[in-house]
Amino acid sequence: MRPTLLAMGWLALQLIVTLAAAAPPPENFAAARQSMVNDQIERRGVTDQRVLGAMADVPRHLFVPDAMRDKAYEDSPLPIGEGQTISQPYIVALMTSLLELKPGDRVLEIGTGSGYQAAVLSHLVKDVYSMEILAPLAASAEKHLAETGCRNVHVRVGDGYKGWPEEAPFDAVIVTAAPEQVPQPLIDQLRVGGRMVIPVGNFFQNLLLLTKTAEGVERRTILPVRFVPMTGDSQRQ
Repeated sequence: MRPTLLAMGWLALQLIVTLAAAAPPPENFAAARQSMVNDQIERRGVTDQRVLGAMADVPRHLFVPDAMRDKAYEDSPLPIGEGQTISQPYIVALMTSLLELKPGDRVLEIGTGSGYQAAVLSHLVKDVYSMEILAPLAASAEKHLAETGCRNVHVRVGDGYKGWPEEAPFDAVIVTAAPEQVPQPLIDQLRVGGRMVIPVGNFFQNLLLLTKTAEGVERRTILPVRFVPMTGDSQRQ
């Protein structure tokens, strides 16, 4: 027996209701994103208006797995597959603000992950060169970056310990996985006057801010953190 037009219409209506319930409406994401900026980031002391604007603009929910989208603006890291995570929003904003970025800067990111940090950076600088050692994550990040209109992010699959020497020097370097020591190739690829933000350590880690000077490297410890370990050559040093 073929379904009646009334029954078909009822099934279609049920499908629409189900789909609508599965994904919060865009305005809810926008409100959650602004609350994230106000309550999780600005109240903790990040005051750089360009960084706050980028965090308010980038749709974080599009960089997490579909099943996690309702948690995208919570005050915590989230799993993204391959044993990796997308960092807590506050940490993304803090690390970005520490770099003191300018619109004409070129930034090297080590650890593309979901692509979210690169997307935030893309709103603030001329070009972002992002390296990811795990090919599936790099492919997924490129897809999300393209879908969100980030045209100035260049993603490469490779060992971030070695950096991206043919594009050096960089005005800033940001590292989102923790080596036990700061990789010398990344220092070498940072211009004099440039800044690097990097978590360093094994079980106990600290977020460091490095500033390269003509005389060497100035180091400042920011706060204790917990990042996934840097793999590849970093673990063989």
